[in-house]
Amino acid sequence: MIEAKLFRAEGVVEVLPSGALKAVDFEQLAALVDPFIEAKGELKGLMIVADRFPGWDSLGALIGHVRFVREHQKLVRRVATVSDGATLTILPLLAKHFVKAEVRHFPYAERDAAMEWLRQAP
Repeated sequence: MIEAKLFRAEGVVEVLPSGALKAVDFEQLAALVDPFIEAKGELKGLMIVADRFPGWDSLGALIGHVRFVREHQKLVRRVATVSDGATLTILPLLAKHFVKAEVRHFPYAERDAAMEWLRQAP
C-alpha cells in the first residue's frame, strides 16, 4: 500500500509505502502525478519515505512498479530515499544504472533536508 502526497508548489511528490505494494498503487500514483507532469513538464522530485522496503504482493505489482518507473523516470529530476533501512540505503547505487534522475539517500532524521534538496532541483 502506498500513501502519496503531491506538493504542487514545490513540484515534489512524497511516497510512503506502508505494506506490500500492489499494482493498483502504481495506477493511483500515476493518476496523482501525471496531470501535474502534463501541466508542468516534469516533477522536481520524488521522496520515498520508509522504514524498510515492503516488497510486492504479486508479480503484477512488480510489473506495475517497473512500468511506472519506465514511464516516469525521464520526467523526474531527483529522487530521495529517506530511510534507516538497508535496502533503501543502497537504492541510489542501483538506480543510477536505470534512471535519468539524480538519486540520493538521506537518513530518516534528515527528512527535511531531503525535501529541501528536492526543491532545489535545477
